[in-house]
Formats: sequence, structure tokens, C-alpha cells
Amino acid sequence: MRYIIIGAGAVGGAVGGRLAEAGHEVVLVARGAHLTALRADGLRLVTPEGPRVHRLPAVAGPAELGELRPDDVLVLTVKTQDGEAALGDWGAAPVAGGGSAAERLPVVCAQNGVESGRLALRRFRRVYGVCVWLPATFVEPGTVAAAGTPLTGILHLGRYPDGTDDTLRRIAADLETAHFEAPVVPDVARWQYAKLLGNLANAIEAVSGVLTSEAGRELFTRVRAEGTAVLDAAGIAYAGEEEQAAARGDKITFKPFDGSPRRGGSSWQSLDRGTGTIEADYLNGEIALLGRLHGVPTPLNDLLQRLANTFARERRPAGSMPVTELVRRADEAVASVTEGGAPRPR
Repeated sequence: MRYIIIGAGAVGGAVGGRLAEAGHEVVLVARGAHLTALRADGLRLVTPEGPRVHRLPAVAGPAELGELRPDDVLVLTVKTQDGEAALGDWGAAPVAGGGSAAERLPVVCAQNGVESGRLALRRFRRVYGVCVWLPATFVEPGTVAAAGTPLTGILHLGRYPDGTDDTLRRIAADLETAHFEAPVVPDVARWQYAKLLGNLANAIEAVSGVLTSEAGRELFTRVRAEGTAVLDAAGIAYAGEEEQAAARGDKITFKPFDGSPRRGGSSWQSLDRGTGTIEADYLNGEIALLGRLHGVPTPLNDLLQRLANTFARERRPAGSMPVTELVRRADEAVASVTEGGAPRPR
């Protein structure tokens, strides 16, 4: 199978680079300065074993590839806010022998949040979800760093909305030749919702920096508890912390390359690169949506969604709000809901 990585940033670059190292055929899809660098100098993938350069085909879209192959696998790794456009472009691409990608090819959604599978299923007949545990950073155009060791990442795979099949098992087998563990599970959404709870910290990192302070960690505990209350009220199943810890074990340890402090996660990186967009609508915003549907107040996630979007829109520096100020605003948000009463489901 040929893997077309739609969004060769942190996750996409790490997955694509590792697959290429293992001998699998890979095409990278990127845009702007990153695409220019990939075409000129190749993908520089930095891991604990050292940097390597992979000279892989790099394209801006499906038109550059002509007809797609019947054995192509589309791996969607753009941020969820960019997923709708990418799915539209690639879904319409023709496949050799007739039909379109949406009709004939599998699309593997390897993104944070839980919305991308639903977006894909509007167009594609064969949709697969991934719960992504992969510490990676899109450092600069042409360079991606993946700091996990001994495994680069753990990728739980399943059909969307549920189930498994032989295609999925073939994809998992390829990933497991490439420094990944890839468990095939019939309930991938349960793992994705568990990851969603952890990703509620992304906006805190983006606004106030990496969670190294006690105040920041305590705020995340409150934000996560709000998310857990919403999922419980909605009757949504999610893997528990002990189950997640058992699945990860010591298989992935973060190993900094040069002794520098850890950079932030995916939302922090979006602000750091000044992209103008951020994934908060599909992380904290998912909790806010479910809270409104099920009558559970979500003042903390509402606040973080709003602040993260403001920081992205105004291109404010990542981590530039002192955590004390963020906590103060969080306390005010909670107090205002307590005084005004809980929202009603509509």
C-alpha cells in the first residue's frame, strides 16, 4: 500500500518519515514554506537516534498525482479545523479503474478530538479513526522532531464509528514495522474520548505555557473534571486513566534532544507558527457543545476555547498570559455560572 500523508506536520511528518524508513511508499502533502522545503531538501526527521533526511514525493494536492491507486491509503493528519477542505479535495480525486477516492479508498483520521471521523463519513465510505499518542513537534519548514523512545508512538486504530477489518490490520502491521505500536480495537472512539480529556490542557499550554507550575496543573485538573462530568452526563464511554496507563506503560518516554525545555503541544505549536487558527473548537469546544446539549455548565472550557481562538486570531505569542491571570479569569468564569445557574439543554 502507498500512504498519502495529508498534512505532513508534526504527526504526519513523524508517521510518514517512520513509514518511509521501514521501506513503505509514502507521499507527503503540505503547503507553503513547508512544501517548498520538502521539495528542495527532503523531510528532516529528528528522533532520539539522530536526524535523517527522507527525500519523498511532496505535493500540494491530488491533482499533482493524477489518478490515485486502488491500494492507496489516505492518512488525514491536518488539524481538524482544516479537515473539511482536505476531505473535499481528496474525496473527489479519481482512482484508477473508475470511481473517486471517497467511493473506493480508505481514509485514516489521525487527529486530536472526535469530530474528524464524522466529517469524513459524510463523504467517504471507508473511514478509520486513530487515537494518537505521539510526542512530535513541527519545528520549522522541512523539519519534524519525534522525541518518543523506544516507540515513536502508540496509535489505537479502529473503523469509524466502530469495528475492525482486514484493511485495518494491514495498516497496523505496516505501522508496527515503523517504531509504532498499533493496537486494532473495535471501540476506537472510547480511546479518542479519553485522549480528548487529556487534550483539554492544550489550550492552557497555548495561552499560558507548558504545564510546569502547580497552579497550571491544578487548573487542568478542574478543566478535565468538567470534561469528565460532561461525558458522563452524555453517556459517552471513555478509557479510564488506569487502562490508558497500562496501554502505554513505559513504551514511550520523552527524550529531549539538546537539553532544552519541552515545547508545547499541537495548539501551542499553532500559535508559535502564527497560523491564525487553532483546534480549540474541537477540543474544549467539544466539551462546551456536549455541555449545552446535556445541561452541564462548562465555564472553564468555554473560557479556554474563547481565549485560544482570540490568541490565534490576533496572533498573540504562545504562552504569553501569566498562569495567575488565567486562573483568575477561570475563577471568575466559574463564579458567574454559579451565580447565574446552569444552562438548559435545548
